[in-house]
Amino acid sequence: MTSTDSAQTPAKAPAKDPWDLPDVSGYVVGVLGGTGPQGKGLAYRLARAGQKVIIGSRAAERAQAAARELGHGVEGADNAETARRSDIVIVAVPWEGHGDTLAALREELSGKLVVDCVNPLGFDKKGAYALKPEEGSAAEQAAALLPDSRVTAAFHHLSAVLLQDPQIEQIDTDVMVLGEERADVEAVQALAGRIPGMRGVFAGRLRNAHQVESLVANLISVNRRYKAHAGLRVTDV
Repeated sequence: MTSTDSAQTPAKAPAKDPWDLPDVSGYVVGVLGGTGPQGKGLAYRLARAGQKVIIGSRAAERAQAAARELGHGVEGADNAETARRSDIVIVAVPWEGHGDTLAALREELSGKLVVDCVNPLGFDKKGAYALKPEEGSAAEQAAALLPDSRVTAAFHHLSAVLLQDPQIEQIDTDVMVLGEERADVEAVQALAGRIPGMRGVFAGRLRNAHQVESLVANLISVNRRYKAHAGLRVTDV
């Protein structure tokens, strides 16, 4: 290679710092299923951290009552209004109503960043066990039902008890975030990081969501045996 060739070769851009995350503090976060334990807990923690939060329910009155209980500026609305008014929408509805809820909100969720945290689980006398949806996972079902939305998956492994406890200042756990577009994943990582003690960690594309959702069955077993509220930490990252 001549000196001229070398001068014409563009310099390789430095690798992006994986912890250089966007500022999401100004985003409105909607929580579908915000009156259930997980949704209510996430809404409380994010609002307590200064995020603008709207919780949704099939009945606006129920959502508004839950919002008043949470305080911190949380608002309540029906699911459609919650979806329309939010920049980021967390799906925390029961698995049994997951598909029907999202199918009905396809238009309202168009163009939105959707964060699915639903865990398809079954229960019998032996305890919790993972279900496998036809699409592969709850997150992949969401992506199939919402082709005009940007679907990610996160917040699966959080204890609703810890989330809702006002005496707990921080929750020391990692949040595994999955998605197809780096910018979307990083926005969700940043949102997780708004909650003291939490850290969002990229964990692959949506095709890997099934095992992340399924791990909740293992955590339930841990919690029952040890009388705990177990979470996850990713080491060496």
